[in-house]
This record gives sequence, C-alpha cells and structure tokens, in this order.
Amino acid sequence: MLKVHHLNQSRSQRVLWALEELNVPYDIIRYEREKTMLAPASLKKVHPLGKSPVLEDDGLIIAESGAILEYLEEYYDPTHQLQPQDKAQKLQYRFWLHYAEGSLMPLLLMKLVFGRLGKPPVPFGLRTLGNALGQGVQKAYLNQQIETHARFIEAELAHKPWFAGDNLSMADVQMSFPVFALLSRGSIDNLPNLQAWKKRVEMRPAWKQGIEKGGPFTLPGE
Repeated sequence: MLKVHHLNQSRSQRVLWALEELNVPYDIIRYEREKTMLAPASLKKVHPLGKSPVLEDDGLIIAESGAILEYLEEYYDPTHQLQPQDKAQKLQYRFWLHYAEGSLMPLLLMKLVFGRLGKPPVPFGLRTLGNALGQGVQKAYLNQQIETHARFIEAELAHKPWFAGDNLSMADVQMSFPVFALLSRGSIDNLPNLQAWKKRVEMRPAWKQGIEKGGPFTLPGE
C-alpha cells in the first residue's frame, strides 16, 4: 500500500486530495511542525532534504509535490480522470502544474519570510530593522509582483471552472496550495473567480476526506 509522509499544514495535503480523488488506498505517516514551523528532523530519515510530502510505493521514494502528482497520474490513473487529453487543455494542464511552484509559490514564500523579519525568532534588538527591511522589500517589489500574478490567474479562471478546462485535473491539485496561500496572505481584494474556484475545491468530497485524514488546512496569514 502507498504511504504518504504527511506534515501538518503543508503541501502534502495536495497528495492526500489527489489520492482521495483517485480512490487509491494509502497509509499516512504523520509529522508535526516544530515551534519554528520547520519540519521535524525525523523526516530526513525518509528523504535527505527532510521535506514533505514524500510518497513511498513498493520501495520507491518519491519527493516533490509535482513529481508525486505526475507519478500518481502515470501509474494510478489509468482512465486519465485527472489529466485532460485534449491538446490545448493538456498544454494548460502542464503549464499550471509547473507554474505553481516555479513562479507563484516563491513569491508567496518570500512575502511570508519578509513579513516575519520583525517577529520571533529574529532577535529582539534586530526586529525594528528587520520589520523596516521586510516592509520595504514588500512595498518596492513583492506586492506588485504578487498582484500581477493574482490578476493573471483571476483572468484565466474567468471563463472556465478549473485550471485546465471544464474538469478537475492534477493542475488544480497542484495549484491548491499556492492559491490558498495567495488568498490568505496576498492582501489582494476583488478576486471573485479565485474565491469561486476555492469554494468548488472545498465542496468536493475528496477534498473533505483528505482534510479529515490529514488534519486542518488553514494556512494562516503572517
């Protein structure tokens, strides 16, 4: 049986959702974040990077969300339930599958990091300087970049319910983490298409089942 090394409040929620959509049985090995919000050192026993998610399948160890989702699509989705076959939609599917972590998520992570430069664990004496630096970088660069991406995604969802077209795909699964983070931390108003997409995700039985098994998924703001 497949094993998912699952860290709370992390990208591994995507893997649980995908497995529930595919109705593939799996076991969960749970890990809790440290007070620093980093993954525990015990994850390094599974993969040298010590990150989650990690998927185990008959001795194979697969890391990285996108690689895991492509692996599940290749070996556990024989009817291509979560991959479009139309050429144009397949191109969109591939774009969003890579865009999520290649373009959008780095900006959101930077915003989180710079937003916390004035807070613990930054030493008390450096917090004023850290806060000024963090706010300056966000104002001068990050906020504009994130809004550009948010408006791009909002426009893309204006005429289709899912990222690759009319049906849910692994592209939506991959985009779930950065979109939830964007809506939580991006401080951008008037994104009705993104909000509607989020509601469609949250209404899916497989999403709810993944939450029940994996634990709360709230991605609080800074």
